[in-house]
Amino acid sequence: MYEDTISFIRSIYGYEQFIPLNEPQFIGNEKKYLNDCIDSTYVSSTGDFIDKLENNIARYTGAKYAVATSNGTSALHIALLLANVTKNDEVISQPLTFVATCNVISYCGAYPVFIDVDKDTMGLSPLALEKFLEENTTVKGQQCVNNKTGRVIKACVPMHSFGHPCRIDEIKDICEIYKILLIEDAAESLGSFYKEKHTGTFGQMGAISFNGNKIITAGGGGCIITNDEILAKRAKHITTTAKVPHKWEYNHDMIGYNYRMPNLNAALLLAQLENLENFLLNKRDLAIIYKDFFSNQVPNFFEEPFQSKSNYWLNALILKDRVERDIFLDETNSKGVMSRPIWTLMNKLTMFQHSQCGDLTNAEWLAERVVNIPSSSVIL
Repeated sequence: MYEDTISFIRSIYGYEQFIPLNEPQFIGNEKKYLNDCIDSTYVSSTGDFIDKLENNIARYTGAKYAVATSNGTSALHIALLLANVTKNDEVISQPLTFVATCNVISYCGAYPVFIDVDKDTMGLSPLALEKFLEENTTVKGQQCVNNKTGRVIKACVPMHSFGHPCRIDEIKDICEIYKILLIEDAAESLGSFYKEKHTGTFGQMGAISFNGNKIITAGGGGCIITNDEILAKRAKHITTTAKVPHKWEYNHDMIGYNYRMPNLNAALLLAQLENLENFLLNKRDLAIIYKDFFSNQVPNFFEEPFQSKSNYWLNALILKDRVERDIFLDETNSKGVMSRPIWTLMNKLTMFQHSQCGDLTNAEWLAERVVNIPSSSVIL
């Protein structure tokens, strides 16, 4: 049924063996910087490469500060802690996301509240958010209280799904009205811009991932970006076990975390960052090729939203229904062309199935239909 699609994807990559979903490319100074780092003997949580990486990430995104972490999950966890999300608080997010977004809410002892997404962004819907808050909450002093549970809604964590920006400026305005801190899950959206502003820089903090399948990678790694100097300093302190600086003494002034990115990973990532613009151009070229092939047919190719410049981290197709989706997944994977469905909705998972939800019509519609197809940045 999808033989033409499989043949077309193989023609793009030019070979008959297994085609992965998103293969990392190491085409620059990775080996040189790794050797330099090894020679320096500073391979753990301190070193020049970490400092350079943080400066370069901040410069690229337009944020004033970046704090490198062990992975994107730890970055988001620390961001929630810095937002003072604690036990029995609530955090608004979207059900259409990777599980790490909700896991970190649980790490804080808080509860997720799931709000629907927009079909054209796959990210949190400002209209659905505003409707939920109007109907279910009361602002008391400087806190937003959930009338149903009596808990404080402390933060909102929208995600820029597959690198496509959501309507983050509208979400920000709503959060400000309801006294909710905005933290962006920008794990997948390095190199994505909304209204010419980089994702992750609209809220108080943003979290980026450098996992092995991301647009640039250190095998793992993540970072927090922010314009708040106090938050940046606290983030660096907490992620280095809250150790008080001293020539020899080991004093720690609060519960901290061993979440700092190793210098060795930073060396690899610094080289990757040097080629980010090339990766982005190749990703966009690939998206154009897919868009032309899938024009005026089902599957539909998912394009970047209005007023956005997406990194096209993972290209997405929208199938007719779940039956067609499963046929597509079976045929492509059986023929050695990797594809995958979108995530299981978070409210369907055992640990989050009792969470409060708004109307999730769009998220449920997308979950039945969306698949990702090979998206490696270098077209061979």
